[in-house]
Amino acid sequence: MSAVNTSIINKELSCTSCFGNVLIVGAGPVAINVAVNISNGWCNNIGLVSRKSFHLTRFKEELKQNNYIIKSKAQGEKLSNICGKVKLKYFYEGYNNIDDIWDTIIMCTPSDSYKDVINDLNVNKLKQIKTIILISPSIGSNLLVNSQLKIKDKIDVISFSNYYAATKFESSNLRATCAFTKALKKRIYISSSKNKSKIIFDVKNFIESFGVQCTIVSNTIEAESKNITTYVHPPFFINEFSLNEILTSRKSKKYMYKIYPEGPITQHSIRTMLLLWKEISKFIQYFNAKPINLLKFLNDDNYPVHEITISREDIENFMELDEIKQQYLLYIRYSAILIDPFSIPDENGKYFDFSAVPYKQVYKDENGKLIIPRIPFEDYKKLKLIYNLAKKINIDMPQTLELIKIFEKKLNEYINREGKHSFNKDIFIDKICDEVDDIFNEMERKK
Repeated sequence: MSAVNTSIINKELSCTSCFGNVLIVGAGPVAINVAVNISNGWCNNIGLVSRKSFHLTRFKEELKQNNYIIKSKAQGEKLSNICGKVKLKYFYEGYNNIDDIWDTIIMCTPSDSYKDVINDLNVNKLKQIKTIILISPSIGSNLLVNSQLKIKDKIDVISFSNYYAATKFESSNLRATCAFTKALKKRIYISSSKNKSKIIFDVKNFIESFGVQCTIVSNTIEAESKNITTYVHPPFFINEFSLNEILTSRKSKKYMYKIYPEGPITQHSIRTMLLLWKEISKFIQYFNAKPINLLKFLNDDNYPVHEITISREDIENFMELDEIKQQYLLYIRYSAILIDPFSIPDENGKYFDFSAVPYKQVYKDENGKLIIPRIPFEDYKKLKLIYNLAKKINIDMPQTLELIKIFEKKLNEYINREGKHSFNKDIFIDKICDEVDDIFNEMERKK
């Protein structure tokens, strides 16, 4: 362990705050921003831990050069309340030898790593832990984390619907210890594994301190299902068109949110989105979770269009409309945000090209091994988890299965082309069946 102060627990540890001593898991831009945000009066001491990697080595060197200070910047004055810096009192390189002083763990890692992180941290031996916060969970993550805890009722596990901002490393600055936030979400949802959670109200206040609306829901599956990427990423990015752009060394000249032939949006991908939404809605209703109104969620929680484009009546009544009308409205919605309809046009009357988001393609790690981008690899893993859980409870999800098959076929073709030896070994590790069993067993225990 490397730390600014690793000796005795000093007087600061006796202070009280909402989240006590907070350990951030992760070393990416989200972890940095959350660490800076929560250190602004919401915690006592702040620490950061991440698995050993090439990135972490670079992060560690930069930390030493900067006297263990990490920074968060933002675009525009409206986001100034999330900017700042903090000096890490504790920094751990790897999950061994974690001090037993932490009250809250905040997971800023992909959801498919949660089980490994909980076990590698040896959370069951950290006696002070009262709260675990999942920043970017997928459906079932809360149950999965709970399944790994020995004393089930001791720790309050809180799920966000998704991370409350859009944060990356600054493109003009290759520093590993400075995050840059471009925008805040309009609204997020949170839920606790405990029926009478008290800390959840502090979490709500923390999120709302940035001007982000925060709604508490009673069901963790419901909170986890209110992430728009669950419904949008698979139909747009798990298809022949998108996978041909992603799984190639040829530089793509296509865009993620444009209409064919510039991008993947067609009547078929829109229909896939609709069918996937209906299948996931049926699945989460099994857990007494309320499904989203897809069009309303896209418009009100994500990005709106003008009412003359889609009427309020059509948005509110979307769930009762026939499938053809639903597809029609979704197609209109994505046509309407090819440009930013609320941007100020330039001197030639051109609006901001909202949909010109380039595909992130396969790339090589520090060892020259090929890596599949998170979009759509993580989306595929989330779908596979949902599908296998649905199978356990006898819910048919044919559209979900079709998306899984498309991804696996294209990925296997790419692996055969490039050779298995060309890929990072992590791509061949599939823990989904074990995770499904863990989640299902936790579901049965809670009945």
